[in-house]
Amino acid sequence: MALKLEPEVRARLEAMQRELNKRILRKKFVGPGGLLRFVKHFWYVLEPNTVFVDGWILEAICDHLQAVTEGHINRLLINVPPGFMKSLLTDVFWPAWEWGSAGRPDLRYVTFSYSSSLTERDNRRFGALVTCREYQELYGAVVKIVKLGDKMVSNRATGWKLASSVGGVGTGERGNRVILDDPHNVKEAESEIVRGETVRWFRESMSNRLNDMERDAIVIIMQRLHGDDVSGVILDKGMAYEHLMVPMEYDFDRQTTETYDPVTTSIGWYDPRYDLGEADQINGMLAWEERFPHRVVEAFKIDIGPYAWAGQYQQSPSPRGGGIFKRNWWNLWESADGKFPIFDYVVASLDTAFTEQERNDPSGLTVWGVFTRDGESRIMLVHAWRKHKEFSAGRRDLEPLLGETKGQWIVRTQEKWGLLEWVKHTCERFKVDRLLIEAKANGISAAQELSNRYGRLDFGVQLCVPAGSKEARAYAAQPTFSQGLVYAPARDWAEDVISEMEAFPKHKYRDLTDSATQAIIHLRASGLANTDAEARALEIDEQLREQRRFKKEGVAQHYFG
Repeated sequence: MALKLEPEVRARLEAMQRELNKRILRKKFVGPGGLLRFVKHFWYVLEPNTVFVDGWILEAICDHLQAVTEGHINRLLINVPPGFMKSLLTDVFWPAWEWGSAGRPDLRYVTFSYSSSLTERDNRRFGALVTCREYQELYGAVVKIVKLGDKMVSNRATGWKLASSVGGVGTGERGNRVILDDPHNVKEAESEIVRGETVRWFRESMSNRLNDMERDAIVIIMQRLHGDDVSGVILDKGMAYEHLMVPMEYDFDRQTTETYDPVTTSIGWYDPRYDLGEADQINGMLAWEERFPHRVVEAFKIDIGPYAWAGQYQQSPSPRGGGIFKRNWWNLWESADGKFPIFDYVVASLDTAFTEQERNDPSGLTVWGVFTRDGESRIMLVHAWRKHKEFSAGRRDLEPLLGETKGQWIVRTQEKWGLLEWVKHTCERFKVDRLLIEAKANGISAAQELSNRYGRLDFGVQLCVPAGSKEARAYAAQPTFSQGLVYAPARDWAEDVISEMEAFPKHKYRDLTDSATQAIIHLRASGLANTDAEARALEIDEQLREQRRFKKEGVAQHYFG
């Protein structure tokens, strides 16, 4: 028999039960895994018509964000593919969780993206979440919203969340959290000017927008678009960011150490695909197959192409094996005595970086030798360097001492050499026949100064007027590589050239690639680097010339007979 209760008693018991349920729920959202449980619970508020698809990648992102809240990480860089809920997790759920579940309604957020429309969109989502009935029942005592707008959401505890854009009004604000979500627009990532301005803004303006530079945090979450994007600069400069990187397909080489252990973040996380088998078994395994099954991923690859797939989905802005120049097109030069063959012709190619727009870029020089193998011309990468150097050393720094040999002079002065001295020394060392210099600002000056300063050189200097874009010139040189005509020794400087060309045009540098394509185009124009098709065409031309000559001789003999 059911116990009958007075209405007042029943109401009081129900209120007590509701309060107990809220306490249990609030407790559920704290401690390890609390943020992800919060996301799952409140998913219905933002996506009522979409089924939540779980995956270990969500746990990885949430655990690292929670580590920021707990003070274990204060600079976090996350690289994940599109569609991995990065904006919802980082710019919507996490701030709402910190205000409520973490008991930090005082926190202030400055959020940036390449477009303010994206951060304003996420502010609308954030506002909908923190004002929903259930959230207010749980946390309304501490999270009382006083302003609700696309640009600003604020509460009575002095916490707020500001939506801005790269270079936008938020640059003048300071917060406890700076969130940078997709700083680069996919459509503009190839523009050196736009990309360079974004990187400059990140380094000079955004990075000091914290109230407390030591205890407050910066979180950057993005897909890779270029070797020299914001992520590329962070990684290349060794900036003190914790790096969570998850490619769509597992990449054993990039996700393990030299001893084949998994790459691990500071909180002990590593890609769980590592535990599932050997390299050949786990390479290519998908990160979130529940949401992106193989058939969908394969369609992505076809639709967006190798460049976009490598950067946006694999977080490696160069296709595996290379784009325009594939790594496996290079032949490894190996000889018993470790020496190069005898060259018929040696050419050096210089790409200077002294235009107004290239002050921070290096200059690159490559040296190439033409030799004969099996009766056909082949090309060898003989030497290469990339250097940040002034145009020239001072005259006094170069003056020889009395009785000093050339070798002694080189040892004493080399540290002070500028670009001109290094070019001349390299050309003399490798017995270069011709030095190619691109006919641009300081390239012209370099050619003139070499002639003025050193008089008669042992090598000829040729100014080259570039035809077409850098990419167009790369495609013009591509057949020489694709037909296996190019060799390189196993040297660090050769690897620098191969790696840069493999990633072109996504690599942060282009100087060695520009130098290489300039040299190959020159050799092809000189008939020293003919592809199979070109060689066949020359044979046909020669045969036709012979036929015409015989025909003329036959007519003349008949006429004068």
